[in-house]
Amino acid sequence: MNTGKGSLILQRLDIGLIVCVVGLMVLGVAFVYSSGVNSESQQMSGEWIKQIIWSVTGLVFMAGAAFIDYRRWQALAIPMYIGYLLVLVLVLFAGNYVKGARSWLGIGSFGIQPSEFGKIIVIIMLAWWFGEQGKGESDLRQSLGAIIIAMVPVGLILLQPDLGTAFVYIPILFTIAFFAGIGWRVLLFPLAVGVLIVSGVLGYAWNEHIADTPLNLFRLFTEMRLFRTVFLSSLGLIVMTAAGWFIFHRRYFLPILYGLGVFSMAFIGIAGAARVLRGYQMMRLVVFLNPQIDPRGAGWHIIQSVTAVGSGGIAGKGFLQGTQSHYRYLPEQSTDFIFSIIAEEIGFLGCLFVFALFAYIIIRALRIAYTSFDKFGSYIAVGVAAMISFHVIENIGMAIGVMPITGIPLFFLSYGGSSLWTALMAMGLLLSIHFRRSYKFA
Repeated sequence: MNTGKGSLILQRLDIGLIVCVVGLMVLGVAFVYSSGVNSESQQMSGEWIKQIIWSVTGLVFMAGAAFIDYRRWQALAIPMYIGYLLVLVLVLFAGNYVKGARSWLGIGSFGIQPSEFGKIIVIIMLAWWFGEQGKGESDLRQSLGAIIIAMVPVGLILLQPDLGTAFVYIPILFTIAFFAGIGWRVLLFPLAVGVLIVSGVLGYAWNEHIADTPLNLFRLFTEMRLFRTVFLSSLGLIVMTAAGWFIFHRRYFLPILYGLGVFSMAFIGIAGAARVLRGYQMMRLVVFLNPQIDPRGAGWHIIQSVTAVGSGGIAGKGFLQGTQSHYRYLPEQSTDFIFSIIAEEIGFLGCLFVFALFAYIIIRALRIAYTSFDKFGSYIAVGVAAMISFHVIENIGMAIGVMPITGIPLFFLSYGGSSLWTALMAMGLLLSIHFRRSYKFA
């Protein structure tokens, strides 16, 4: 009996997912070790030891999350979400400053970043909302509820300010909403708003720091008198258009109202970003547009990272043979730019291997969503897939200079306990959903 039960458990475990996760963590420890080696081949950092400790404890968390029936989290979704919001408020008043953002809670050298763990809580909350609470509701009401669920923590995180972490919540929201069957017109609204905000903020950064002759247009976002005029005018137009639709019931009022809503939300978002973003964060956007504008300052990160990636060639320089990291040209080389070290030392072929491991994890997450016992499990799985995908795309993108620097870590590889534990607990949820995919457990 015991042998048969043990065999059944092994059959229901996703061994391939576990192997890929462990493989990435081993690579992570190895290259965190490499990041601490100097030009004289001396190890100057103990980060790799901490990374091993976090990896081992994280595996325990993953096993715990896999052992617990994921459906138990449905009843705890609201309490966890409210508790998370309270912790984010606490961070704003009692958090520790790290790299210019008050986003950490801790004592002395030990600290955690609540916004990292909050990604899982928001995924569970959105899965609960779309899977249970949203049943029978219209697409619009479902979407409004989901937007509130995601945007409240995003707003609190932006106040820290931590732009990179806040951005991760957006693809999570979109992906779960898409898989929940929300209509494209509803999904297009926040997508259009987001595209306009990003474009507007990049334009504002260009206007302030790069343009030879700044455009007066961007004063609309910074001068309160002009902002108030545009905002009140937009609000008035929205009210009149909505009144026209209610009175005359003409369909042509709806696309006008839709467009005004997109414009107004984007305008508010750009103005808010212009006020909230700090100087160093704005410079990150500037150097994304033109790294040579400040080659020895804010542009140094991108220039050195791209140099390291390009110098790796096809097969790399060899493990512990990198020059950009060992001569300390790469800033934040064990965290934000760990991929640059990987590319330099094991080259394009090694990077393909890393991509393959991440691709397998993401594909397995989507497969687990497809075979899940219920919608709650499916939505958790696609939320995890979105979270992993965005981290990979953004982190590697900023390492090769095609994405702005946001400080997002590369899951399983970057040095840091909060991000590693978050990723491993997410993997535990996937294992739990996969294990219980075809029948109920007591």
